Amino acid sequence: MDRRLFLALIAGCAAPTPVARALVRPPAPSRLRLVNAHTGETFDGTYRDDHGPISRVMDELCVFLRDYHTGETIQIDVGVIDFLADVLAEVGETKATILSAYRTAATNAIIARTTFGVAENSQHIYGRALDFHLDSKLPEAMSAARGAKRGGVGWYPYSGFIHIDTGPVRNWDLDQHGLDRLLEFDPSQFRIGRHGELTLGASGRALTPAERLALHQRLSRAEALSH
Repeated sequence: MDRRLFLALIAGCAAPTPVARALVRPPAPSRLRLVNAHTGETFDGTYRDDHGPISRVMDELCVFLRDYHTGETIQIDVGVIDFLADVLAEVGETKATILSAYRTAATNAIIARTTFGVAENSQHIYGRALDFHLDSKLPEAMSAARGAKRGGVGWYPYSGFIHIDTGPVRNWDLDQHGLDRLLEFDPSQFRIGRHGELTLGASGRALTPAERLALHQRLSRAEALSH
């Protein structure tokens, strides 16, 4: 075989095809604009570039998303940051308010004892969860997050926020509107039933297990705050 023809064939086999080049395109840089509802701090920057997460910026985000009760930090999972960025992009929003991010185990235990709907072994403890609010398109953001099937998505429409995490894929709703009215705890709302059970007002309806638990937590919280 002609040597020049042989070398040309080898070069042709080694050259990547246009399709192969298209499959290995790096991801576009990712930018976020965030406000921490508790500290008033803001974050506005690119946390991921063509090479991946930017270490210096991720360190800034770990401080920004710290447990504001204690000041402690943890390495925040970049996956939950990506999850938030993709949800915002999906609904055309450019800014989110962070309500809760990292929590120490001690902080989470206190919240779990006094607030209905908080998991004792929350993904917040591991830096894999965010609770956030948007100025608009919150229901659309919830639908986009659930459609992505990338982890847990909690919907709190009355409280006005969404929980996302990178744990197992699961969804839940918690709207405490009616429960909150119940738990303002006007003693006249409650009666002691025939068998000693707590019932609701003149209707005589026994409280559900969830209502009893929430009432107990609300009363415990009120007692703690009174000291």
